Amino acid sequence: MQPLQIIHNTFVPISLENIDTDQIIPARFLKATTKEGFGKNLFRDWRYNNDDVDQPKKDFVLNKSEYGGTILVAGKNFGCGSSREHAAWSIVDYGFNVVVSSFFADIFKNNALNNGLLPVQVSDNFLQKIFKLDNTSTLTIDVDAQTITIDANSEQEEFEINSYKKTCLLNGYDDIDYLINNKKDIEAFEATLF
Repeated sequence: MQPLQIIHNTFVPISLENIDTDQIIPARFLKATTKEGFGKNLFRDWRYNNDDVDQPKKDFVLNKSEYGGTILVAGKNFGCGSSREHAAWSIVDYGFNVVVSSFFADIFKNNALNNGLLPVQVSDNFLQKIFKLDNTSTLTIDVDAQTITIDANSEQEEFEINSYKKTCLLNGYDDIDYLINNKKDIEAFEATLF
Protein backbone atom coordinates (compact mmCIF):
# COMPACT_ATOMS: atom_id res chain seq x y z
CA MET A 1 0.00 0.00 0.00
CA GLN A 2 1.12 3.55 -0.56
CA PRO A 3 1.79 5.67 2.53
CA LEU A 4 -0.86 8.29 3.26
CA GLN A 5 0.50 11.29 5.10
CA ILE A 6 -0.82 14.55 3.68
CA ILE A 7 -3.42 14.44 0.92
CA HIS A 8 -4.01 17.76 -0.84
CA ASN A 9 -6.35 17.46 -3.78
CA THR A 10 -9.64 18.27 -5.43
CA PHE A 11 -12.58 16.03 -4.65
CA VAL A 12 -15.51 14.26 -6.26
CA PRO A 13 -18.84 14.98 -4.50
CA ILE A 14 -21.71 12.49 -4.28
CA SER A 15 -24.19 14.08 -1.89
CA LEU A 16 -26.49 11.07 -1.66
CA GLU A 17 -27.04 9.48 1.75
CA ASN A 18 -27.12 5.76 2.57
CA ILE A 19 -24.86 4.68 -0.29
CA ASP A 20 -24.62 0.95 0.22
CA THR A 21 -21.94 -1.50 -0.87
CA ASP A 22 -24.11 -2.86 -3.69
CA GLN A 23 -24.30 0.63 -5.17
CA ILE A 24 -20.56 1.05 -4.73
CA ILE A 25 -19.79 -2.28 -6.44
CA PRO A 26 -22.76 -4.36 -7.67
CA ALA A 27 -22.76 -8.04 -6.62
CA ARG A 28 -22.51 -9.29 -10.22
CA PHE A 29 -18.91 -7.99 -10.33
CA LEU A 30 -17.67 -9.91 -7.27
CA LYS A 31 -16.32 -12.91 -9.14
CA ALA A 32 -12.64 -11.94 -8.98
CA THR A 33 -10.53 -12.71 -5.94
CA THR A 34 -7.76 -10.15 -6.48
CA LYS A 35 -8.11 -6.43 -5.83
CA GLU A 36 -7.27 -5.26 -9.34
CA GLY A 37 -9.85 -4.23 -11.91
CA PHE A 38 -12.71 -3.31 -9.60
CA GLY A 39 -12.40 0.43 -10.21
CA LYS A 40 -13.92 0.17 -13.67
CA ASN A 41 -17.15 -1.04 -12.02
CA LEU A 42 -17.27 1.52 -9.21
CA PHE A 43 -20.86 2.87 -9.06
CA ARG A 44 -21.48 0.88 -12.24
CA ASP A 45 -25.28 1.18 -12.27
CA TRP A 46 -25.08 4.93 -11.65
CA ARG A 47 -22.36 5.50 -14.26
CA TYR A 48 -23.76 3.67 -17.32
CA ASN A 49 -27.04 3.18 -19.17
CA ASN A 50 -28.15 -0.43 -19.42
CA ASP A 51 -24.82 -1.66 -18.07
CA ASP A 52 -23.16 -0.50 -21.32
CA VAL A 53 -19.76 1.16 -20.77
CA ASP A 54 -20.17 2.83 -24.17
CA GLN A 55 -23.23 4.69 -22.81
CA PRO A 56 -22.10 6.71 -19.78
CA LYS A 57 -24.75 8.70 -17.92
CA LYS A 58 -23.68 12.29 -18.56
CA ASP A 59 -25.19 13.62 -15.37
CA PHE A 60 -23.27 11.30 -13.02
CA VAL A 61 -20.33 13.05 -11.37
CA LEU A 62 -17.69 10.41 -12.24
CA ASN A 63 -18.53 10.95 -15.91
CA LYS A 64 -18.03 14.72 -15.74
CA SER A 65 -14.56 15.81 -16.82
CA GLU A 66 -14.63 18.87 -14.57
CA TYR A 67 -14.55 16.66 -11.45
CA GLY A 68 -11.53 14.70 -10.36
CA GLY A 69 -9.12 14.11 -7.54
CA THR A 70 -8.20 11.43 -5.05
CA ILE A 71 -10.85 12.36 -2.47
CA LEU A 72 -14.43 11.08 -2.63
CA VAL A 73 -16.94 13.11 -0.58
CA ALA A 74 -20.21 11.30 0.10
CA GLY A 75 -23.42 11.76 2.05
CA LYS A 76 -24.16 10.36 5.50
CA ASN A 77 -24.08 6.58 6.17
CA PHE A 78 -21.61 5.65 3.46
CA GLY A 79 -20.81 1.96 2.98
CA CYS A 80 -23.90 0.52 4.63
CA GLY A 81 -25.32 -2.82 3.52
CA SER A 82 -23.30 -5.98 3.04
CA SER A 83 -19.82 -6.55 4.39
CA ARG A 84 -18.14 -6.93 0.98
CA GLU A 85 -14.52 -5.86 1.09
CA HIS A 86 -14.76 -5.35 -2.68
CA ALA A 87 -16.38 -1.95 -2.03
CA ALA A 88 -13.12 -0.63 -0.59
CA TRP A 89 -11.15 -2.38 -3.34
CA SER A 90 -13.18 -0.68 -6.07
CA ILE A 91 -12.77 2.79 -4.55
CA VAL A 92 -9.00 2.37 -4.21
CA ASP A 93 -8.66 0.80 -7.66
CA TYR A 94 -10.53 3.74 -9.18
CA GLY A 95 -7.92 6.10 -7.72
CA PHE A 96 -9.39 7.46 -4.50
CA ASN A 97 -7.38 7.24 -1.30
CA VAL A 98 -9.78 9.14 1.00
CA VAL A 99 -13.55 9.03 1.52
CA VAL A 100 -15.15 11.84 3.51
CA SER A 101 -18.61 11.43 5.04
CA SER A 102 -20.49 12.36 8.21
CA PHE A 103 -21.00 8.68 9.07
CA PHE A 104 -19.56 5.35 7.90
CA ALA A 105 -20.89 1.84 8.38
CA ASP A 106 -18.49 0.09 10.79
CA ILE A 107 -17.67 -2.85 8.54
CA PHE A 108 -16.98 -0.59 5.57
CA LYS A 109 -14.77 1.63 7.73
CA ASN A 110 -12.68 -1.34 8.86
CA ASN A 111 -12.44 -2.74 5.33
CA ALA A 112 -11.34 0.67 4.07
CA LEU A 113 -8.58 0.99 6.68
CA ASN A 114 -7.39 -2.57 5.96
CA ASN A 115 -6.99 -1.66 2.30
CA GLY A 116 -5.20 1.70 2.56
CA LEU A 117 -8.35 3.81 2.11
CA LEU A 118 -8.77 6.55 4.71
CA PRO A 119 -12.36 7.14 5.93
CA VAL A 120 -12.58 10.68 7.30
CA GLN A 121 -15.69 11.22 9.40
CA VAL A 122 -16.73 14.87 9.76
CA SER A 123 -19.71 16.67 11.26
CA ASP A 124 -22.87 17.07 9.16
CA ASN A 125 -22.28 20.83 9.16
CA PHE A 126 -18.71 20.52 7.86
CA LEU A 127 -19.82 18.03 5.20
CA GLN A 128 -22.45 20.45 3.91
CA LYS A 129 -19.81 23.18 3.66
CA ILE A 130 -17.72 20.89 1.46
CA PHE A 131 -20.70 20.13 -0.78
CA LYS A 132 -21.17 23.88 -1.35
CA LEU A 133 -17.64 24.28 -2.76
CA ASP A 134 -16.99 24.42 -6.50
CA ASN A 135 -15.19 21.77 -8.52
CA THR A 136 -11.81 23.56 -8.36
CA SER A 137 -11.74 23.67 -4.56
CA THR A 138 -9.26 21.56 -2.67
CA LEU A 139 -9.13 19.80 0.67
CA THR A 140 -6.09 18.93 2.74
CA ILE A 141 -6.12 15.86 4.95
CA ASP A 142 -3.23 15.50 7.40
CA VAL A 143 -3.23 11.91 8.66
CA ASP A 144 -0.69 12.49 11.42
CA ALA A 145 -2.49 15.58 12.79
CA GLN A 146 -5.87 13.93 12.09
CA THR A 147 -7.27 17.07 10.48
CA ILE A 148 -9.22 17.92 7.34
CA THR A 149 -9.06 21.47 6.01
CA ILE A 150 -11.12 23.34 3.44
CA ASP A 151 -8.26 25.15 1.75
CA ALA A 152 -10.35 28.08 0.44
CA ASN A 153 -11.10 29.39 3.95
CA SER A 154 -8.77 27.32 6.18
CA GLU A 155 -11.75 25.92 8.09
CA GLN A 156 -10.67 22.70 9.77
CA GLU A 157 -12.03 19.74 11.68
CA GLU A 158 -10.34 16.88 13.47
CA PHE A 159 -11.22 13.26 12.78
CA GLU A 160 -10.72 10.04 14.73
CA ILE A 161 -8.60 7.11 13.64
CA ASN A 162 -7.39 4.02 15.47
CA SER A 163 -3.71 4.56 16.42
CA TYR A 164 -2.64 1.21 14.98
CA LYS A 165 -4.37 1.88 11.64
CA LYS A 166 -2.93 5.39 11.64
CA THR A 167 0.58 3.96 11.92
CA CYS A 168 -0.18 1.54 9.09
CA LEU A 169 -1.55 4.29 6.81
CA LEU A 170 1.35 6.67 7.51
CA ASN A 171 3.84 3.94 6.58
CA GLY A 172 1.91 2.15 3.84
CA TYR A 173 1.72 -1.05 5.88
CA ASP A 174 -0.86 -3.79 5.77
CA ASP A 175 -1.06 -6.05 8.85
CA ILE A 176 1.72 -8.35 7.60
CA ASP A 177 4.02 -5.43 6.73
CA TYR A 178 3.51 -4.07 10.23
CA LEU A 179 4.57 -7.38 11.81
CA ILE A 180 7.59 -7.72 9.53
CA ASN A 181 8.66 -4.17 10.37
CA ASN A 182 8.52 -5.05 14.09
CA LYS A 183 10.19 -8.45 13.75
CA LYS A 184 13.24 -7.55 15.88
CA ASP A 185 11.07 -6.21 18.71
CA ILE A 186 8.86 -9.30 18.56
CA GLU A 187 11.89 -11.61 18.66
CA ALA A 188 13.38 -9.65 21.58
CA PHE A 189 10.11 -9.91 23.49
CA GLU A 190 9.88 -13.65 22.77
CA ALA A 191 13.41 -14.11 24.11
CA THR A 192 12.29 -12.71 27.47
CA LEU A 193 9.60 -15.38 27.77
CA PHE A 194 11.96 -18.36 27.84
